[in-house]
Amino acid sequence: MTQIRTPLAGAIALASALLVSPVAAQTLNLGVTGELASFDTSQVSGGIWESQILMDVYEGLVKKAPDGEVLPGMATSWEVSDDGKTYTFHIREDAAWSDGEPVTAEDFVFGWQHLLAPKNASKYAYMLYPVVNAEAVNTGKKPLDALGVASLDDGRTFQVELTSPTPYFLQLLTHYTAYPAPKHAVEEYGKNWVKLDNIVTNGAFTPEEWVSQSRISVSRNPEYYDADEIALDGVNYYTIEDRNAGVSRFRSGELDIMREYSSSMYGMLQEELPEATHMAPYLGSYYYVFNHREGHPTADPKVREALSLVVRRKVLSEQIMGGTFLPSRSFVPEGVHHYDVQQIPQEGSMDERMARARQLLEEAGYGPDNPLHLRLRYNTNDEHKKIAVALAAMWRPLGVEVEMINSEATVHYQTIAEGDFDIARAGWIADYNDAENFLSLLHSGVGNNYGAYSNAEFDDLTDQAARTLDADEREALLEQAEQTALNDYAVLPLLYYVSRNLVNPAISGWEDNVEDDHPSRWISFDQ
Repeated sequence: MTQIRTPLAGAIALASALLVSPVAAQTLNLGVTGELASFDTSQVSGGIWESQILMDVYEGLVKKAPDGEVLPGMATSWEVSDDGKTYTFHIREDAAWSDGEPVTAEDFVFGWQHLLAPKNASKYAYMLYPVVNAEAVNTGKKPLDALGVASLDDGRTFQVELTSPTPYFLQLLTHYTAYPAPKHAVEEYGKNWVKLDNIVTNGAFTPEEWVSQSRISVSRNPEYYDADEIALDGVNYYTIEDRNAGVSRFRSGELDIMREYSSSMYGMLQEELPEATHMAPYLGSYYYVFNHREGHPTADPKVREALSLVVRRKVLSEQIMGGTFLPSRSFVPEGVHHYDVQQIPQEGSMDERMARARQLLEEAGYGPDNPLHLRLRYNTNDEHKKIAVALAAMWRPLGVEVEMINSEATVHYQTIAEGDFDIARAGWIADYNDAENFLSLLHSGVGNNYGAYSNAEFDDLTDQAARTLDADEREALLEQAEQTALNDYAVLPLLYYVSRNLVNPAISGWEDNVEDDHPSRWISFDQ
């Protein structure tokens, strides 16, 4: 593992600086690893950095505590019908947008319809598919008002009808796809409602300034029902895609929190800044996508199996990533509630697997006279580059030629969504603690199914699971679905994530949790 050393005096000075409480400072300076696509949740690209910002400026029916527990949010209480298909939420009387207008159930109806509207082409619209007619609305087969949601009692009650019982529904409601939208602002300004001069939000903070590729600043929302309980006056989110640069800015005191540091720096940080260096279990899967579209070599299952057979995940985890990832042979990560992970087939010694891989590639038509050429895409990041280089080296003995193409995160995900790759780096962090959140990525037609994988048996199993009331039966169906996809080499599982954050020890209200969600509304500086 590469370690970066600094002079001892500098390290001591930094540690001392971090331990001193900035009594006068009530603005949190937070480093995030990408640029927010939009404050319109239907246009969000899916980065975890976007979730951090959006959870601070908006609030759904429920919200998260520092430890990840689900708490009442815009709704003070709710009831669930005996069949598990009807949820009735009671909107708090003091819920308000930042312009003082009340937040009503109609804003949730409007927000969910807005997210599902076909014209908005939301990548995450499928998150609301458990709602009656949501998929039909999203695909243009039914009008927006066919969606199974209703505003009752003059906007004080929001009712949701589900197609089938959905055990993870309350968890899902913490995701930004379930946030409301300010109907009055959209009706007044149209698409321009998200411009900073026009935008209104209902969360603990509201946007004040946005300097592209540099910083977003928000201030405490005085109309928020718990505004008096929020310690921070505001938050600055600095866009820092270079993790090493982020660490340097944290060390200099410019940042109070850096969301994700480079794995290569873990040893040094743990030694020199032990109180600030956090690493914890995390519901995240780091994997490579195979392009299943016609005309790509990875559309051939023999090619996918061959590439998978020779991957040495322990080498990736321990030697390349210095123990800051865990090796994975499953798509669903370990630790998911009520689920036992399945594993991609990988039997025999390394020599036996290499021989089998060569045979498969020969059967697929590749060899010295016709080498397999792969276009591998990854988003710009030293860690992703190291893993890509390591995998190319593992495939080289098979005669595989790898062309590596990197781009910044937003461009990368847009490009692979369009199918312009053979194999591509991807990662998925749980939006809610349920195996379905991962397996849905492999369902035919889903927006984040980057490789266009389609397997009727897999689809049928996950669809059955969605209709199954019994938790054990549902688990068995989902486990069978995952194994079906893994046997088909639908994707290439590589590693499990762990969360890695630098946090000023003078901060309270931050708790490591498996979903790595940390709303700023709970954060304060020790006095």
